[in-house]
Amino acid sequence: MPNLSAASATASAVDFFPTNIAKRQSAKWRGLKVETFEVTHREPFEYKFHGNHHLLIAAEVASREDGETCVDGLPKSTLREFSGKLTFIPAGYRFRGWQAPRVLTRSVFLYIDPNSPVVPPEVRFNEIELKPRLFFPDRDLWETALKLKRAVETPSEGLYAEALEVVLAHELVRLNNTPQEARGVSKGGLAAWQKKRVASYIDEHFAEEIPLLTLAQIAGLSPFHFSRAFKESFGVPPHRYHLISRIERAKSLLARPEISVTEAGLRAGFSETSSFSAAFRKIARLTPSQYRRSLEWPPDERLSQG
Repeated sequence: MPNLSAASATASAVDFFPTNIAKRQSAKWRGLKVETFEVTHREPFEYKFHGNHHLLIAAEVASREDGETCVDGLPKSTLREFSGKLTFIPAGYRFRGWQAPRVLTRSVFLYIDPNSPVVPPEVRFNEIELKPRLFFPDRDLWETALKLKRAVETPSEGLYAEALEVVLAHELVRLNNTPQEARGVSKGGLAAWQKKRVASYIDEHFAEEIPLLTLAQIAGLSPFHFSRAFKESFGVPPHRYHLISRIERAKSLLARPEISVTEAGLRAGFSETSSFSAAFRKIARLTPSQYRRSLEWPPDERLSQG
């Protein structure tokens, strides 16, 4: 296991270059810090982390034209599409990479103290040598991560977040005891070639209405089996993935002052401003105008709770 000396592993958050590539918001509780990360500029960026806390990353929207990701002890990955995937970096391990994003990336970072005072001693969380994992699916961990994300966006009682922290520790221990080769591909999920073809088609036709049958035919499956396999692989149903792609494209357009809100909606495939605003609020939790105004100011200072 890598050396955890203070001299070599002291980072408290993932570093990004350029530093103004994204909006970040965070909340902190005993033994846990959760940070939301949303890219605001569609340009290449680098990232790295080497700290005394475990890091769990939930990639909600992540698709790149090019790039690579490296974690100590694991082969380098050049995976292009990893929306809905998790990455776990144990304390002391180095995590680094770069990407040229295809869409505006959105992720959740969870920094877990191995010696958290919240986790019961019988879990032996600080004694177990946890293994790194890169771009893997896990429904239970995913749901816990998103619940903690909502605790950042809508501040709640610290006891609720700490209860989720205990669940998170149990899930990581459970994951560590599961053979990694048995988790490389989700049972019933799409094959790599199917994921690539379907994701590419949606990206190329994001502004169009895409029938489920069309996507199923691209993957060579019936609509019923395709829907189940798609959600297993991407973490969301096909229609929601398509909607997220549209909203991510709209965000990149809204970052350009010369493009009106109405035009951004039209270019993203929405025929009416009302439907565009409703869909944008559903995904981004802001109206298009509110999102545009948020880009006019420096990134929010990190929040602190507890």
